[in-house]
Amino acid sequence: MKRNKTRRLQLRDEGIDFHGFYSLPDAIQLLQDRGKIGNGGVKFDSSVEFVFKCNVNTAKSDQSIRTLIPLPHGTGKIVRVAVFAEHGDAQEARAAGADIVGGSDLVEEVKKGRIDFDFCIATPNLMAEVGTLGRILGPRGLMPTVKTNTVTKDVKQAVKNAKFGQVEVRAEKAGIVHGLMGKLSFLSSALEENFLHVYQALQKLRPSESKGEFIKKKGISSTMGFCLWIKI
Repeated sequence: MKRNKTRRLQLRDEGIDFHGFYSLPDAIQLLQDRGKIGNGGVKFDSSVEFVFKCNVNTAKSDQSIRTLIPLPHGTGKIVRVAVFAEHGDAQEARAAGADIVGGSDLVEEVKKGRIDFDFCIATPNLMAEVGTLGRILGPRGLMPTVKTNTVTKDVKQAVKNAKFGQVEVRAEKAGIVHGLMGKLSFLSSALEENFLHVYQALQKLRPSESKGEFIKKKGISSTMGFCLWIKI
């Protein structure tokens, strides 16, 4: 049985072409306008996400896509960063703003289930110990890896990227890539630059085995909002 839309959803969706394509500036403007209270919006600063449909077969390892992309204007999200490092690397991590820093002691804390962080970085020399945490950190998406540049000697830059705002892009089933690109309260120009930065970075990640058009569809959406398809 089809439910009738609430008054809020009617206001939010009025006049929107969900099957058509919008320019990026127009799509962002629509999300921001309809995100306001009185126009069908919600009572909090909604997150804005990008979504791309990529022409890849994720079942094949040579067509996987996974990396971290620092955003020009950040994500608007406060991130608690943990760094597995010792000695000089530990000092650099703390100076860069890491919330939790440690070596073997931090490994033991995590084994006890004390995971008070949203993002994790490790220096290469500690990966033998950090690797034992795979079953704990892996399912939470926190395990440091070389592919995402979270196993690195440059902990200073890695911490700065994580604290300022970066997004992990990973091709999921059917080649869908999505992630946080800011908040509705951002300037529209900042959201536009963040989106284009991810779009351009994603183009460079195209696997050589991908044939034809690589990014088939592009869109943006907001929390408890709608998705609009973009034409660039």
